[in-house]
Amino acid sequence: MARFLIVEARFYDRLNDMLIAGARAALEAKGHEVEVLTVPGALEVPGAIALASESGQYDGYVGIGVVIRGETYHFEIVAGESARGIMALTMDGMAIGNGILTVENEDQALVRADPKQKDKGGEAAQAAMALLDLQGKFAA
Repeated sequence: MARFLIVEARFYDRLNDMLIAGARAALEAKGHEVEVLTVPGALEVPGAIALASESGQYDGYVGIGVVIRGETYHFEIVAGESARGIMALTMDGMAIGNGILTVENEDQALVRADPKQKDKGGEAAQAAMALLDLQGKFAA
């Protein structure tokens, strides 16, 4: 059993609730403990994961959030930089699943967030668990 922290950028409550439900279900189905931490936005997710990792309390992480394209360039910055931050931490050896949706509209987000449809929260949790398994394999 491992301890996972889901770090969510709480903006779209309903969509986040679905993503968290999918991630939590996937993790708990494998017997893992789950805690949820909320941050203001997707750009804060990698930083919060980095801070939490310093505590040594968690074995893996799942980043959750929804970024919907708007009328400005801000979408590209948030989508790209949040993914880059998570990838940098992953490249440093952390077990992180990226469940931050970057979509054109709320309809696309709904299909991807819903555990009964694409279940991207569950997929992000599966990715985090797979990376944690790889950590164990290569640590020996």
